[in-house]
Amino acid sequence: MHPTWAERYYRAIDAVHEAGRHALEYFDRPVHVEWKDNASPVTVADREAEMVLRNALIGRFTTDGFLGEEFGEKPGTSGFRWIIDPIDGTRNFVRGIPLWGTLVGLEYDGEPIAGICYFPALHQTFRALRGDGAYRDGRKIHVSTIAKLADSQVFYSGLGWLMAGPVKPGFLELVEQTQRQRGIGDCYAFALVAQGAGECMVEYGVHPWDVAALVPIIEEAGGMVTDWDGHRTIQRPDILASNKLVHQEVLELLRHDRGPFQPGTIQRGDKVT
Repeated sequence: MHPTWAERYYRAIDAVHEAGRHALEYFDRPVHVEWKDNASPVTVADREAEMVLRNALIGRFTTDGFLGEEFGEKPGTSGFRWIIDPIDGTRNFVRGIPLWGTLVGLEYDGEPIAGICYFPALHQTFRALRGDGAYRDGRKIHVSTIAKLADSQVFYSGLGWLMAGPVKPGFLELVEQTQRQRGIGDCYAFALVAQGAGECMVEYGVHPWDVAALVPIIEEAGGMVTDWDGHRTIQRPDILASNKLVHQEVLELLRHDRGPFQPGTIQRGDKVT
């Protein structure tokens, strides 16, 4: 294990728990909600939790870059960049639904090398460091070994954009070909794929901070994350995470009758969850 990677990884685990516990103090109680220009919600819990993460990580690794949902980007010179979402699933958070998480992803020279996803209300932590495997708390996890769509469970975030956008025919075909479908949004569904509770997660409207922490976790668990055209990237709004075994079949269905995906062809302000 590379020592500079490990040092940051273990520091990030502590920082995520600190920030998540801070956000939890505001959960399931009245909290003022503001609305951003892209129609996504933000609260004092989001902003304060991001500051906890910034202080804990940049305060120690001063030359690292940092990208956060609430306060933007700070360039770095070390080759490392932290990409964080203090509360992924703010819509769940403000409605008292416990399926929200605090996310920290770490890149080195543009390559995702570590991710931590902490669910404060569920008391669960998913984490991974490149080459070290993926874990839920202290237990090593792995994606499922189901290879047939007919036996698969698929997760998605919301039906609105699926029914309105160019993937509607392909998604409906995916529904018909899979055993079960569950509308579970945000980071929780990706974590379920990593632990083998479902075979794939289809989502649209993500930003780098929504998925940077999740890519290493799913990949270290044996899975795969791409956009809907099969490219490994966190820069597109369309994303598919899977156990790898059903990935190509799902991609082919999502391409049904639409050709190459053009970002922006689905008109969304932000992901709806």
